[in-house]
Amino acid sequence: MSSSRLIQGLSLKVGPLGEHDRLLTLLSDTEGITRLAVPGARRPRSSLAATSPLNFLELQIGGRQGLNKVRQLTVVHSFNKLGQSIETLSAAQAIAELSLMLVANNDPIDGMLKTVMIHLERLEDETSIKHSESINVLAKSVQSFIHMLALGGYGLPLQDCCRSGSPLDPPLGQWEWRCSFLPEEGFAIGSIPSAPIQLNPSELALLQRLYRPNLPMHSNGNLLGPKKVWLKLLAIVEYWIKSNLSNEVRSLSLLKEMLNKSVDKNSLKAP
Repeated sequence: MSSSRLIQGLSLKVGPLGEHDRLLTLLSDTEGITRLAVPGARRPRSSLAATSPLNFLELQIGGRQGLNKVRQLTVVHSFNKLGQSIETLSAAQAIAELSLMLVANNDPIDGMLKTVMIHLERLEDETSIKHSESINVLAKSVQSFIHMLALGGYGLPLQDCCRSGSPLDPPLGQWEWRCSFLPEEGFAIGSIPSAPIQLNPSELALLQRLYRPNLPMHSNGNLLGPKKVWLKLLAIVEYWIKSNLSNEVRSLSLLKEMLNKSVDKNSLKAP
C-alpha cells in the first residue's frame, strides 16, 4: 500500500496532463520544486478542480513510484486578487518564473517560500488601494527580485567595485560621479562607455537599500525615487538574471510594457 504525506506550498504553474488531469508545480519549504499529478482536476465537478497558479495549498499526496498524485487539496490562501490589474498579475508571474529558475527539484532553499509569499502579499495590498500608483508595483517587484536572487545565491554585488575592489560608497551630492553596471562582472566605479547602464550616487544608494526588508520611503510615506529610476533598476535586475541564469523572465516584458506607457520616453534617457 502506498504511503501518503501532507505538504504545504505555493502553486507556481499548472498545466494539462492527459485528458482529465493537471500537472501542478509547487514551491515548498520541505521539497523545493515538486511536480505533482492532480487526477481529474480538469473535470468541472472534481474536488481537485481548485488547482490553479498562485494559490497557497495544503495537499495530501502519495504514490508508489514516479509522479506523486494529489489525493486531497485545500486552498489556504488564494492570490487571485492579483489578477485585477495587468501590472500586479505580470509582477506575480515574474516572481513565479524566477522561483522556478532559482529553486531546483527536491532541493529547497531556506526562506525562499516565505520571501515569495511576503512579496506576493505586498503586491496584493496594491489591489485594495483605490488609486494605487504603478510605481509602487514597480518598486515592490524590483525589491522582490533582489531578495530572491540573494537567497538563490545570485545576489547583486553592491559592496565593492568589481574592477578595483574599492568600497561602493556613493558620494551623495557629487552628481558628476558615476558607477557603471557591467552585467558579466558587477558594478565598477567610473563612467565606462561600454556599460549598458550608469548610476549616479543617489541611484546606487537607492539600489543598495533594497536589500533591507522594507522599501525606502520619505518621511511623508511616499516612495523614494521617480519611476524612471525604478525602471532603470528593473533593467539592471533583468540584465543580471539573463547574464547569470542564462534565461529571461518573460513576464517582465509585459510588466515593462504596461509601466512604460505612463512614462514620457524622453525622461528615460540615462543621465
